[in-house]
Amino acid sequence: SVVLLEAGRIAGEASGRNGGQCNTGLAHDYAELARRIGAGRAGAYYRAYDDAVDTVERLIKEEAIDCDFVRCGKLKLAAKPEHYDKLQRVYETLRGSVDPDVQLVPPERLAEEIGSSIYFGGLLQSQGAQMHMGKFAVGLAGAAARLGARICEQAAVTGIERETGRFRVTCARGTLHASDVLIATGNSTQGPFDWFRRRLVSVGSFIIATEPLSDVTLRQIAPTRRNYVTSRIVGNYFRVTPDSRLLFGGRARFALSNPKSDSKSGRILEEAMLTTFPQLAGTRVDYCWGGLVDMTADRLPRAGQHDGMFYSTGYSGHGVQMSVHMGQMMARVMAGDAAANPWADLEWSAIPGYSGKPWFLPMVGAWYKLQDRLH
Repeated sequence: SVVLLEAGRIAGEASGRNGGQCNTGLAHDYAELARRIGAGRAGAYYRAYDDAVDTVERLIKEEAIDCDFVRCGKLKLAAKPEHYDKLQRVYETLRGSVDPDVQLVPPERLAEEIGSSIYFGGLLQSQGAQMHMGKFAVGLAGAAARLGARICEQAAVTGIERETGRFRVTCARGTLHASDVLIATGNSTQGPFDWFRRRLVSVGSFIIATEPLSDVTLRQIAPTRRNYVTSRIVGNYFRVTPDSRLLFGGRARFALSNPKSDSKSGRILEEAMLTTFPQLAGTRVDYCWGGLVDMTADRLPRAGQHDGMFYSTGYSGHGVQMSVHMGQMMARVMAGDAAANPWADLEWSAIPGYSGKPWFLPMVGAWYKLQDRLH
């Protein structure tokens, strides 16, 4: 007997309106991560992301979810010549250990992949995919309901109390008793989640979408229709949508998402888009929006148990694939298979001086921008 308590609407927040990139590979410099934590652990984490994309694709096929899913590959673009040197080291480390399909795209071949002159080569991870997240999430909810799950929207959790052998969960729509509880929320600013709020930082991510572009223009700017991400700390991500728009996103500003903040960020993103693709001068931007990403200090997910409850969260901008995969993995963990959790060996300390309100974001943003200029 499974009940899902959703504070708002299914996929109503960032989970249903993000960039739709479903990528393999960690968001880290893999060579550096392997050096720091060991090749074995780094490889296991990398494979978890590969497995996550496979999980998404399997569920889409099994449940016949119409969400424009396509395997297109992710191309990480070197924003500086020295970034390409780092990508070469990552390529060599990956190729020799966990990803034999990874490819290095040298500067002289980059025009085959993208119609922009501001990058210096790239790293192509061919298993990445893209999809329409709103369609996917609603389709996934429908599949869960068909299999017997009860989905309660507008049911924000207000209290969780331990009782003998079970939990008493109070929400906006009433009270229920459960033998097990899985906390699967990310950036909740309300409810009894203080322990998680001290460990998760809410960071705004913002997106613009252009008017539909001609086939000629699309062949010029994105001939291979990959998922594209840039190598800067405060970088951008972009792709072409099935209705021929360029979806262009990024941190833009280290601020939370609200209508005023989204508008400011949209203007910054439009400037970055035109720097990347000057040929889009005069192109109309039809949409601009934002949402919150749940970041951990090291940008790795966290999953396990706290106070008798299970949890999985902290996907740090990669929840498209990892949240879906961890739903499957945590079901196995809750059924007794503790080894199914790929993040079980990670400690998770509270962030010093932090209680859930990210007062330090402007300073962090300024520091990251300085690092981008210097390195």
